[in-house]
Amino acid sequence: MTERIETLTIRRPDDWHVHLRDGAMLGAVADFTARTFARAIVMPNLDPPVTTPAAAAAYRARILEAVPKDRGFTPLMTCYLMEDTDADVVARGFADGAFTAVKLYPKYATTNAAHGVNNVRKVYPVLERMQTIGMPLLLHGEVMDADVDIFDREAVFVDQVLGRLLADFPALNVVLEHLTSAAAVAFVRDHQTGREGRLGATITAHHLHITRNALFEDGLRPHMYCLPLAKREEDKRALRAAATSGESAFFLGTDSAPHAVGAKEADFGCAGVFTAHAALELYARAFAEEEALDQLEAFASLNGPAFYGLPPNEGRVCLVRDESCVSDSIGVEGDERVHPFFAGWPVGWRVETAIGDRARGTPDRDAKSDRPLSTT
Repeated sequence: MTERIETLTIRRPDDWHVHLRDGAMLGAVADFTARTFARAIVMPNLDPPVTTPAAAAAYRARILEAVPKDRGFTPLMTCYLMEDTDADVVARGFADGAFTAVKLYPKYATTNAAHGVNNVRKVYPVLERMQTIGMPLLLHGEVMDADVDIFDREAVFVDQVLGRLLADFPALNVVLEHLTSAAAVAFVRDHQTGREGRLGATITAHHLHITRNALFEDGLRPHMYCLPLAKREEDKRALRAAATSGESAFFLGTDSAPHAVGAKEADFGCAGVFTAHAALELYARAFAEEEALDQLEAFASLNGPAFYGLPPNEGRVCLVRDESCVSDSIGVEGDERVHPFFAGWPVGWRVETAIGDRARGTPDRDAKSDRPLSTT
């Protein structure tokens, strides 16, 4: 047993996958991300989605208005890929700095994915241009075939879709987002050689803590419902092993996805788990349980910037042990409030300080339960 660590200081981290929403929700949640993370890849699945450089610039301005100016926070914007997306528009947005990456949602795969891609071959001209200019593709890695079990959608995607995509575009920079399965972890590891490590993968905090059992503990738990769904215990173990390995392919992406309680606790409730209130702390909890806190900085602060061609942040954050409980709700009262992950229970860590210069943000073009959450 290693000595218990009470404080940990690392370079200021980045969140390479977050949902900040818009309007009142943006105002309620954005600063939870900005106060800890220097940069964040912001998802474009608004209604309507972010598909043009002008829309991305306007959304970025709204995000910056929602956080204190002294945070030194840089939102990195993404383009929502549609089957009729114009490659010239994407390339122009990338060249101008409006877009950092393109996000591909399979049609109907998750929240606001109705405009997503049904036939990947229809977006091949865009992917070809992205490969040429060095623009990353971010993937929600699930198939939506009706005959595929919902718990197998990710594994089938990496087996039947991603392999072909990488073969057809060998120089395309790809991030497989929010891994949930041992099969996806193995795929990422198997494709590190021969492609100069240009397949990266993000892992969320909540998938390091829960399995699919969390959906059904003492009844249906809508606030544990996310897409892709949490999987089995062996999958969670594989995710923890990957995150704590120090391997450069794996990096932090919370997929923090706030929804109002009224939208979660409803017929056809929305998918998404809100973790931004304690994101780095939740990762620290998992890494401490794996006796791998020495690997947290690589996962949270170094691997992501290296993949995107950015320098690591110069600032630092300090984590301290803390047994304070997470608030039961965030935001306004009533059905518009947000139910945070680990509500009513201690995460075990707290970010005490976040100090540093403004991040450099453009890539180099060359339900409070009646018992704690189960984490077993």
